[in-house]
Amino acid sequence: MEVNVSTSSGEGAQILDPRRWLMLVVVLCASLMSTIDEFIVNVAIPSIERELHTSFAEMQLVVAGYTLVYAVLLVTGGRLGDIYGRKRLFLLGVGLFTLSSALCGFAPSPLLLIIFRITKGVGAAMMAPQVVSFIQVGFAPAERPTAFGMVSAVSGLASVVGQVLGGFLIAANLFGLGWRIIFLVNVPIGLVALLAGMLLIRESRVETEQASLDYGGVALLSITLFLFVFPIVIGGEAGWPLWSILCLLLSIPFMLVFLVYEYRRKKRGKLPLVSLSLFRSLRFPSGLITVLLSSSLFSGLLFLLAFYLQTMLHFTPLLSGFVFMASSISFILASSLSPRVTPRLGVLALPLAAVLVTVSYLLTVLAAQFFVPMWGMTPLLVGLFFLGSGMGLLVTPLMHRTLEGIGIDDVGSASGIYMTVMQLAAALGVAVIGMIFSLWTANTGSPLAGFVGSLIVTTILSLLLLITVFPLRRSLTQ
Repeated sequence: MEVNVSTSSGEGAQILDPRRWLMLVVVLCASLMSTIDEFIVNVAIPSIERELHTSFAEMQLVVAGYTLVYAVLLVTGGRLGDIYGRKRLFLLGVGLFTLSSALCGFAPSPLLLIIFRITKGVGAAMMAPQVVSFIQVGFAPAERPTAFGMVSAVSGLASVVGQVLGGFLIAANLFGLGWRIIFLVNVPIGLVALLAGMLLIRESRVETEQASLDYGGVALLSITLFLFVFPIVIGGEAGWPLWSILCLLLSIPFMLVFLVYEYRRKKRGKLPLVSLSLFRSLRFPSGLITVLLSSSLFSGLLFLLAFYLQTMLHFTPLLSGFVFMASSISFILASSLSPRVTPRLGVLALPLAAVLVTVSYLLTVLAAQFFVPMWGMTPLLVGLFFLGSGMGLLVTPLMHRTLEGIGIDDVGSASGIYMTVMQLAAALGVAVIGMIFSLWTANTGSPLAGFVGSLIVTTILSLLLLITVFPLRRSLTQ
């Protein structure tokens, strides 16, 4: 079944598929699979090192290869869906991801494991932007907050499943497969998503004569993102050598060249990879800045907490995963309730969520510094519960407000940009907060002081959320 959505079609004229909620379940299963992969491989690092005799550099590429390719190609994947069909790109992405998962599970060497992880990143970049595009194109405006709430809830679920299930599967050593089972578990899920997607997903694409891929834009943006992401992912682990600083500096002129190129391509009447008209409204850039800030602080905090629990409190990775469940479960609950709560709060919804996030960071600081030594883990769990609640109430309306009003022709591109910023934020948060922790620890000689000091900086920076959400504060009911 296929429907062609033209640029002139208004939202009031769109024909809604009665099976759209079933379709959403299918694409969320695939989304869950790709998001889990970002978490689950970290648990398997020691086992992979022992069996394949990988070096530290090889293990870095196993982990970072997926993240790097995924982040670099998300915008391209979104625009390819606009041009060649969102259903087609989604199914190709699911197929490639599933096949690569199977190959990762049987990889006999570090080199092949790295290659198959990279191809998984390509598959994930092809399918992930289509999830948001499906919602923008296939759901009525009043239904989108609920759909975005489901997307956010699945993201929170993935963080739980990735950390806990990964440790359980490796410890259980199912069928004697060891670490390989964490990749092979994707295969049946991917096959079901592929078959169900063929039956349930309705095709949509841009219908204009100018709808051809912007190869120059793809090349320039890919180089720009590579120069930015690679040193953040790899350079931080290597102690920020000179090449990593040079790459970050080079990304700036490449980004400027990309923007000029896209502007001129649009002026020539051709479809750009990124339509700069998206940034004319203050809403879209404000939303991206809020995503960048909130996601980077959140990922940085999780990184610090993992170090605190395993290094200072000597928790096992599996036990640490159970501690993180406090934030993950509350995130899932808050994301699910957000579509009902947000309209009642009106213009206060996003500011109140931002305040809750800041309070949760403060509670985490107090718990780590004062309460844990006296009262055990309960105060820290309370802080994490508030953190998950604040992020859950923030993320769902934030996604809806940022992408609200985007034209049908630019849905895929905008979705890719949004998800790229989320990926960059995750890498940036770990790098920056990790650097603050290292410097603070070096100056004080105390890892606990470095941990608390980094949390204080995170808490102060989270106050900026109150500024960045200001242009997005209009009631979602309007």
